[in-house]
Amino acid sequence: MVQDEDLLLALLNSAPIIEGTPTDTLAGATGEKFSARFGGTGSAAERTQIWKMRGCLHDAIRGRDDAPQHLSLALYETVLIPKVTQQGLNWELRTHPDKMISARAAIAWSRVLEEAPGRLRACANDDCNLFLIDRSRPGTAKWCSMATCGNRMKARAHANRKRGATAQS
Repeated sequence: MVQDEDLLLALLNSAPIIEGTPTDTLAGATGEKFSARFGGTGSAAERTQIWKMRGCLHDAIRGRDDAPQHLSLALYETVLIPKVTQQGLNWELRTHPDKMISARAAIAWSRVLEEAPGRLRACANDDCNLFLIDRSRPGTAKWCSMATCGNRMKARAHANRKRGATAQS
């Protein structure tokens, strides 16, 4: 589901670092807008669940050892019910309404891992806290945005090479 991929990236990228300062766009009114955008309840409990899922998914993508356990706890009492149709199986997600958005994000994460292994990753800029799904043909994208992080990283590499050349002279 493309909408849920959009949900996944929006959730993952809701804690950007802006001018060196970590921010949280799930707080306050922007959190309510996030919830409304993806069909949520807008409740404080839902925003708490979404915030927890963001942390779980950040940890999972970055390969933290305890991520599977935390994801399991976050998805507790969430089930997929099979519905048999003439066209095959459809899966109905059932969970508490306040957990629906976070469960959809987790399912989207799992689907991306299965359908595009290795393509969901953190930006290669260590000063960035954003993520990308690499849809390029060769699968070599490194940065959340070439216009921002890509240019910064290339400028840093160029400056380091120049400094190295100057030091050797």
